[in-house]
Amino acid sequence: MVVAAAAAVGLMLLASDGFAAADARRLTGAQIRARLAGMQLTDEVHYRLVYERDGTLRSFSMGTKKVGTWSIDKDQLCLRLGDNDDGCYAVTLSGERIELVPSGLGLAFDGIVQPADRN
Repeated sequence: MVVAAAAAVGLMLLASDGFAAADARRLTGAQIRARLAGMQLTDEVHYRLVYERDGTLRSFSMGTKKVGTWSIDKDQLCLRLGDNDDGCYAVTLSGERIELVPSGLGLAFDGIVQPADRN
């Protein structure tokens, strides 16, 4: 029953926005750094993650601001914002959308990369 529920959730996530498109490709560490440094990842509504070139990470999510760090480790993006917000992610690109898939427990999330808002 648990496996069936997990499979159903997985199918809903894939079907929700069509992210699992055929053109999706996993990025290397160098590609992640080139795409994110000095930019922000956002869903344009709920969150914005600003990746400063010096490794500083600024997070704006549902009215909450946090400052931490980001780095690349073995082709994964690692985010450190404290407590439950720490982790490393595989980064997949499909068109203009980027998806972050956690290496451990947690949910994947996606958004678009755009020039960083300085606010």
